[in-house]
Amino acid sequence: MEITNDRLGYLRMFHPISRETFELLMSEVKTKTFQKGSQLVVPGQIQKELYFVESGIQMSHFESEKKTHVIAFTYPPNVCAIPESFTLQKEAPYFLTCLTDSTMHCLSFETLQRLMDESREIERLFRKMTEYILAGVLQRHLEMHTLSIKSRYLAFCSRSLELLHKIPHKYIASYLNIDPTNFSKLYNQVKF
Repeated sequence: MEITNDRLGYLRMFHPISRETFELLMSEVKTKTFQKGSQLVVPGQIQKELYFVESGIQMSHFESEKKTHVIAFTYPPNVCAIPESFTLQKEAPYFLTCLTDSTMHCLSFETLQRLMDESREIERLFRKMTEYILAGVLQRHLEMHTLSIKSRYLAFCSRSLELLHKIPHKYIASYLNIDPTNFSKLYNQVKF
């Protein structure tokens, strides 16, 4: 992987790692490309690789009664995973799918474990990343239970406005637990 200040800056948002540690980590990744619609993980499969998104948009979701329920979106420079499957090496309960053509830098579970054993900085980095993911999940849970549909929409737009023009709105509506008709009204009324 080409060493970029963007990727280093992203990781430093979680923990102030050195350039040497960053280079060690990045020397172990492999770049893969995936086509739109590729399923990176399916229910019952154990996620064996952690993905650093270089390009594209992905979503984690499950299907119920012929309806898609979106759990999360990932896009550059984020990490892409089904956290409970990758970190615990247990079967995934839902899908991880590419919504667009995507390029990812992949790091295997075994390699990450070895790197964390070798480098306290890398271990701390991934612990901090896990803490941020947990905090984000709790924040989303709180928003879903306390905010109006308009407030959920505005909160989403403040974090991920670029997704409004890149993926089908039905997935964003599902993510926000808003009826597609109400989502369409919000989209047409609230302009950014």
